[in-house]
Amino acid sequence: MKIAVIGAGGVGGYFGGMLCRAGFPVIFLTRGVTLQALKNNGLVVKSIYGGFTVHPEVSGDPAALQDADLVLLCTKSWQIEDIARKISGNLKSSAAVLPLQNGADNAERLVRILPGQQGLGGLCKIVSKIESPGVIDHFAYVPEIVYGERDRSQSQRVLAIKKVFDKAGFKSTISENIQRDIWLKFLFIASISALGAVTRSVLGVLREEKFLRGMIIDTAKEIVAVGQAQEVDIRKEDIDFILGMVDQGTYDTTMSMQRDIMEEKPSELENFNGYIVKKGKELGVDTPVNAFLYYTLLPMEKRARQSAGANP
Repeated sequence: MKIAVIGAGGVGGYFGGMLCRAGFPVIFLTRGVTLQALKNNGLVVKSIYGGFTVHPEVSGDPAALQDADLVLLCTKSWQIEDIARKISGNLKSSAAVLPLQNGADNAERLVRILPGQQGLGGLCKIVSKIESPGVIDHFAYVPEIVYGERDRSQSQRVLAIKKVFDKAGFKSTISENIQRDIWLKFLFIASISALGAVTRSVLGVLREEKFLRGMIIDTAKEIVAVGQAQEVDIRKEDIDFILGMVDQGTYDTTMSMQRDIMEEKPSELENFNGYIVKKGKELGVDTPVNAFLYYTLLPMEKRARQSAGANP
């Protein structure tokens, strides 16, 4: 199986690196200083489970993906449409495209652009970041990819991907209900990311300060309400599950969206709390806590996008 990885950040760099180390033909589609770093020095992965360096094929041209059997889409969620349009005409019809971004509706946005049945549903669990171009630091959590067909079928391509991921040596799970699993992760990540950015506080502070813990719960309640209004299998009792994740997390943990905002970079704010606010208005669901977080951070988001020349 030939694998293409779009994006060489904390997610793509780690999982793509593991696949390359296992001997699979991997090509990274990236650009700029990262492209040059991978060409010159290879991909360096630092991990709590042991580091390594690999030398994958690298390109900045979407046409280089024409032989890929599996595409791991590891950019930010706000980049999905742009990337999908660029790769759409460069993939063979049998290619499977697996989005691993945070967000509730990534798969739906992807399949609106890609032809046929190329798009899968997926998510990943990892705490990692770019230390420098071409150097990835995995510093917490057992890395895992969860994925599945959007119609919940156990297709041959999903089973084949499972074999590849298992050989690569990271945890992988074929989901029985990928939409629910995506929303469970979304419930967790969107309930704490913006709050962490507003308060400039680590996870341990958010969970221990009584008022902030209450805001996590209120944010999550609104997310569940918006999901239920769309007939997503997400439940009020799932809030207890994500609170358990909050309580088990490393005290000094910060979320990627939070780090992006604090570093004045374009973030996934629109795809997290912005998505909930806009869907809430569309569906008649009140979302005052998410609205406060979203509109408080929006001026910073706009400045970051203007500075970076990034589209919303």
